[in-house]
Parts: sequence; structure tokens; C-alpha cells
Amino acid sequence: MAVHSATDDLYNAADDLIGRNLKAGRGDKTAFIDVSGPTTYAQLDARVNQFANVLADHNVRIEERVLLCLPDTIDWPTCFLGAIRAGAVPIPVNTRLTADDYKFMLDDSRARVLVVSEALLDAFLPHLADHPFLDTVIVSGADGKGYALLKDELNGKPTDYQTAPTRASDMCFWLYTSGTTGKPKGAVHLQTHLIDTANLYAIPVLGIHEKDICFSAAKLFFAYGLGNGLTFPMSVGATSVLLAGPPDAKSVARILREEKPTIFYGVPTLYGMLLASGELPKKGDHAVRLATSAGEALPADLLRRFKEATGVDILDGLGSTEMLHIFLSNTLDNIIPGSSGKPVPGYDLRLVDDDGTVLTGAGEMGMLEVSGPTSAILYWNQRDKSRETFQGMWTRTGDKYVRDENGVYTHAGRSDDMLKVGGIYVSPVEVESAIVRHEKVLEVAVVGHADQDGLIKPKAFIVLRDGIRPDDALSDEIKAFVKAELASYKYPRWIEFLDELPKTATGKIQRFKLRDAT
Repeated sequence: MAVHSATDDLYNAADDLIGRNLKAGRGDKTAFIDVSGPTTYAQLDARVNQFANVLADHNVRIEERVLLCLPDTIDWPTCFLGAIRAGAVPIPVNTRLTADDYKFMLDDSRARVLVVSEALLDAFLPHLADHPFLDTVIVSGADGKGYALLKDELNGKPTDYQTAPTRASDMCFWLYTSGTTGKPKGAVHLQTHLIDTANLYAIPVLGIHEKDICFSAAKLFFAYGLGNGLTFPMSVGATSVLLAGPPDAKSVARILREEKPTIFYGVPTLYGMLLASGELPKKGDHAVRLATSAGEALPADLLRRFKEATGVDILDGLGSTEMLHIFLSNTLDNIIPGSSGKPVPGYDLRLVDDDGTVLTGAGEMGMLEVSGPTSAILYWNQRDKSRETFQGMWTRTGDKYVRDENGVYTHAGRSDDMLKVGGIYVSPVEVESAIVRHEKVLEVAVVGHADQDGLIKPKAFIVLRDGIRPDDALSDEIKAFVKAELASYKYPRWIEFLDELPKTATGKIQRFKLRDAT
């Protein structure tokens, strides 16, 4: 599929995603299913236009920012696409953050409008009364605590709207990084980036089509979830199922059984939870034809066990907030367990060493850099970080990878997670993949820990399967197991058993918290 070039031609992402379906005669087809029921493409178009008119009534001008803090319901695409159609810049944010995080994002973005769920309003309230940039607060729900309700704002608004004259190279939306390290960074994306992810990955790699029903456990405010649950289905006229609450094993399994999605987008942690829960629908009890995984490397054992239980392949891949979606992926005709696969056509990848020298040999570990049409243009108001990450045509991922002789890339950890043991790089991911293959282990995270001589060695934090009690004998057993799996210097010198690992809302393990605790 061809990608859009960022030119001065008029182009609006919302107009494209909705308009292509109306022009194709899919106005009566279901676009989204949420807790309230189905919404057709025609109904979505009307709601989007109504929200664009709401912004116009509040004198929101082109390129002014609209912060969205909403669960995955029909209000989310309504406000996101409505803002884009109006030429405003929506900034969807994580719904599991603190009041201080939200204050930072309001201040950093200088948003003029906040649309927030009733359930999340309390976290914003201390910052609303005298905020220097915020003019309008709209609440999705029944009790706005004195602020306008979204349903009332939409009610009676015209269902037509003249799309703002945005250009292909205009700023379209921001996504804040997940915050596993340091202060959140607002990655700025252009109008063409959404559809380009569909044209490069969803259509050719996933083979998504009009009859598909999509379900993403990753929420819409994440880059991964935004593509999965909105861009990809809308690009071909498919249907997306939205889950407002947390994607726990029971809720996800219910959707798989009842809504019969054909494409399921998950993360490694969730696949592990589903397999351990006993809730996972077996072969014949679901309609999933394909599953994907991103966020962190998918252990080969999880892939194998999920396929055995469900009959469904998982395509593991690598994407980022900065690149908007997956640019490195396994494919159905070439699944290499434990790897991230090969570059998605349309993206160029390379490995560089610490000095910036491009590595060309097989088996060399280096920092992964990617070049492609969906890269963010900068981090808002963070020039130094922008210069570090966006280097000409190349975007630094922060991930260490190894490329084999067949061009297959295998994840070797984050650059700041890598351990050097006895002068040799050790990947925490490699050690974790070995440990998790032990029959009594549910989850694990490995970080560096200094021994009595100040030398760094691996330390493992382990969550055991239900009913397994930790003790010194089990710790020794796991160490011996790893020694049999990997080179002896890679085994964890210390093991600490935990009830749960610290994670972001996407399921990524926050290794920095474990490092701080050692």
C-alpha cells in the first residue's frame, strides 16, 4: 500500500478515516461496540461533527490542544476524531496516572480544553480553578461537579461540519511516553501518520479486512492501542470492540467468547495471565484468527503455550510511541519464536554501536534505529531529548538488538537495562526468558545488582504460580535451571520472590523501580 507523503496538500486524518467508509457505503455498518452497544459509521460521523461544533462554540482554533482523559468508550473516538476534524490537536493521556502527572501534562501541553471521565475528574480538580491556559472542562458521565457534561454539550449540535483545512504535514495529535523512566515526553505526530501505520502494517502484515472484528487489550491512549482499536479497523471498515475497564483475564476472556473478535491485540503479560487464569477460551470457543503482541519481547514459551491452548498464532513485534506502531514484526509465514522478526516493509532499520558506527555483521549487538514515514517530529518543549532521539532520518529506539544472518532481529533489552558481567554484555531479557520456562515461575524481571566488590551481577525478582511457596530450595533450583539453559555467568546470583511486579498500564515491567529497590 502506498503511504502519504507529508506535503502541503490538504489532508485531514479524521476526514479520511470516516469519509472512506461513508463513500464505500458502510454508513450502516458497526464501527465500534462499547458498553452502551454498537455505533455505526454514520452515527460516528454525526457524533464527531457534533464534537467539532462543540469546540467551535468554545472558540477553539486550529492547532490548539485538547487533553483527553477517557476510558475506552464511544466518547473516546468521538472526541479524538472530532478534535482532529476541527483542526485542533487531541492529546489522549493515560487514565491510570497521578494528579501530579496530569498537572504536568496540562502545564506542558497548554491545553485549552480538557475532556475527562467523571471517574477521573477528582485527580484534575486541584488544578482546574486557576489554570493559566485551560478555558473549558467537559466531563464524560453523569456528574460534572459543576462542569459541563459531554452529553449536554453534544445534544442539539449540528451533525455536519466543514472539515478544517489542515495539511498533510500539519501537527495532528500528541502521545505522551509511558513514563517508565523520567518525565513524560509529548511525541508530536502528523496528520498522515495514522493511515500510514495501517497501510504499512495492518493491511499487508495482518491482512485486516472489512469483515474483521478487532479487540485490543491495550487501551486507545497508547500508540499500540490507538492503531489496534481505531486506525486499523477504520482503515478498512472493520469493527472494533472497546473495553472500558481494565483488561483483566476474566474481562478479556468474556469478550473473546461473546463478541467473537477475529483479531486480538495483547501484550506478553496478558497472555501469561490468560494462560494462568483458566479463563482462556479453548479451540472452538472463540473466533480469533490472529493475535499480536508488543510492548516487550514475547517469550517463546508463551507463544508456544498460547498456540497449543487456542490454536492461534501470536505475531510478536516492536513498535514505539515515537514511531506510532509496529515497524518490526514476525509474519504468519515466518514466525521465529523469541524474536521480533524482520522490518515491516516501508521501514529501514539499522544497528549502531556506542560510538554511532553502523554494525553490519550477523550476531553483533547494537542500538536499534529506525527510519520511516510515521516517526514523530519531536518531543514537545524538550529540545535535548528530541535531538537525542530524532537524528535526521533516523529515530533511536533505546532498544538493544541482535540481527542474525537471515535478517531476523532478537531483542536484547533496553539500553539502560543491559548488564555487563565480567566485561560481557548480558541481556536481562535473555535471563528472564530462561527463568520463565521453569514450571513454577509465572513472571520475572532481572536487573543489575552490585556484589560485595561493587561488580554488577544479575538479580531476579520472581512471581510464582498460584499455590507455589517460595523457599531457599526453590531459589537454588531456579539458579541451577538457568545454569543449564544459559552460559554460567548469566545466572541470577540473587533471587527475590514478590507477589507482583511493578508495571506500567501497558503491562511493561518497570525495571527502574526494582533497580532502585536493590
